[in-house]
Amino acid sequence: MTKGIIFYIVDVFAEAKYCGNQLAVIRSGNRLTTAEMQQLAKEMNYSETTFILSEEERDGGYDVRIFTPVTEVPFAGHPTLGTAWVIRQEILQQPVDRICLNLPVGQIPVSFDTEATNEEIIWMKQNPPFFGLSFEREKMAEALGLPSEAIDFRYPIQEVSTGLPFIIVPLCHLADIKKARVNQQLLAALTESSTTKDVLVFCPEVYDEGNNLNVRVFVDCLGIPEDPATGSANGCLAGYLAKYRYFGTDQFQIRVEQGMEIGRPSVLHLKADASRRDIEVEVGGQVFMVARGELV
Repeated sequence: MTKGIIFYIVDVFAEAKYCGNQLAVIRSGNRLTTAEMQQLAKEMNYSETTFILSEEERDGGYDVRIFTPVTEVPFAGHPTLGTAWVIRQEILQQPVDRICLNLPVGQIPVSFDTEATNEEIIWMKQNPPFFGLSFEREKMAEALGLPSEAIDFRYPIQEVSTGLPFIIVPLCHLADIKKARVNQQLLAALTESSTTKDVLVFCPEVYDEGNNLNVRVFVDCLGIPEDPATGSANGCLAGYLAKYRYFGTDQFQIRVEQGMEIGRPSVLHLKADASRRDIEVEVGGQVFMVARGELV
């Protein structure tokens, strides 16, 4: 059933090939069963693999499904950007300013913007953030293998979702980021009443002075111990930063570095605007083609 199906490998939130987060994009997804999609996602063994179900628009967007190596997810950031890029480059084969993906969380618009530096930043507008449970500082520190003073007491530890929920944990220093190690047993007990066990930790100290924050994302429950670049989680972070005025303003545009600790340096661009009733969040980055091939 899979024979002859075309696939691509792209690096998303990268500033060059072989950086950022790897993504497999598979065409002709309508020829595959759900079980076959899951099997292929496990075979590719990237954080996510996407399947383009149709190369014709439906309701102004393209139907796409997203799988991790162990499960299907309703939304994810780098798969959204990478898949939109592949649709434009390989299916449409012409410049367009905007492409929409039809995902289980709703239709997600993706726009293409060439900056003054000639770097093409691809932006996705995420759903308005939803703010859920908060967590105790001491218990979360223990679950991350850190002293409680490593967590910035000025801000809450809170579950946030723009389509996929993450627990946002503000840390004080880069040294704390480097030391963070998730104790899955302690985290499971702490998050028993939560909708997620996925954790994003961040701090204002960075490796590259051109960036504003350093981030790590731990997603063991999705079969990914640590993700090199996570658009969905950083969308949650952008909403969190805006709500709590982390930068002292309702509006900001920043650069976030991720993946340094696992050898996949990534850069994500975040925009947020909390001046309106619903916080508006956008996440962007660059995409590079690494390979194209055919299933046999």
